[in-house]
Amino acid sequence: MSVNPPFRADIVGSFLRPEAVSSARARFAAGELDAAELRAVEDEAITALVARQAQTGLRVATDGEFRRSWWHFDFFGMLDGVEVVELDHGIQFQGVQTRPRGLKIDGPVGFPDDHPMLEHFRFLKPVAEAAGVTPKFSIPAPTVLDFRLEAEALAGSPYDHRDDIVEDLAATYRSAVQAFYDAGCRYLQFDDTAWAYLCSDVELAKAAERGIRTDHLAERYARLINASLRDKPDDLVVTTHVCRGNFRSTWISSGGYEPVAEQLLGETAFDGYFLEYDNERSGGFEPLRFLPKGDKVVELGLITTKTGDLESADDIVRRIEEAAEVAPLDQLALSPQCGFASTEEGNELTADQQWAKIDAAVAIAGRVWGDA
Repeated sequence: MSVNPPFRADIVGSFLRPEAVSSARARFAAGELDAAELRAVEDEAITALVARQAQTGLRVATDGEFRRSWWHFDFFGMLDGVEVVELDHGIQFQGVQTRPRGLKIDGPVGFPDDHPMLEHFRFLKPVAEAAGVTPKFSIPAPTVLDFRLEAEALAGSPYDHRDDIVEDLAATYRSAVQAFYDAGCRYLQFDDTAWAYLCSDVELAKAAERGIRTDHLAERYARLINASLRDKPDDLVVTTHVCRGNFRSTWISSGGYEPVAEQLLGETAFDGYFLEYDNERSGGFEPLRFLPKGDKVVELGLITTKTGDLESADDIVRRIEEAAEVAPLDQLALSPQCGFASTEEGNELTADQQWAKIDAAVAIAGRVWGDA
């Protein structure tokens, strides 16, 4: 198995919230717990989660995003110049809509020196290292902020047009990357829904309604990613997870990776790509032909987190073999298709089913790539 990230068996990041965390967060919101009491509950749960990840044979551990309500809004709302606001609508998934939240730009966008998620990582790091695993931390990609902005989100801000924010946004992420590195992070992930939405005509039409220029958007997003990673230290691994929507086991985007694969795989400076391949909506493996020969890795998200049904190991091995007909096996790896709880509500499966999925990923990766 790989000893450096991304690993042959890896994870996207989020886990189902244990009842103790859910209860404590509800009591905190109701004013029944203070911040220190909530943090103590989260600390205990994260420590147990890291130990459980290590016990499965994973070489990586996250904090499960236990301190977050959303995979993206929490991080964005802690940036300078960005505010999470109430809208008259949420994000529309298949048959369900999220809570009505959105983003508003109310000042120059920047990364504050005291961004709370730096402290979240500082807690995770020694806990993971004591368990003998690599700490991994996930943040939303800059493309997500750009793609999710409503047409009126810049009203009253220092920016006249949404394109005006790009330079500051890239600088914000360069600061974030350096800050996490200085905190000891060597495995960082950009979670990103935008690339999957670029594969969907439906989502592109919605983007156009929000005032986004959709022509050559993949090329523009590749430039934004590379500008954000321009000063990345050589010993920092940065991967991305391309998500098709993950809320209470529902989804948003359909369409294979062909429309964006050349820009995403061939032109962005990521070290690895977590790609969802758990259903027919994700298309075939042909777009993997754009993966450059070398050290970059594609994590094949062949194990779904949306249901508790356990996949056949033989079927997963067969699909890995199919992918290896397009991209070198040495540049492939295996992970669940997404996190288990991109928002605190979580997906529709049990904790036991969640861990069975992780156990399967580790066992199948060992079967395919061995222990070397």
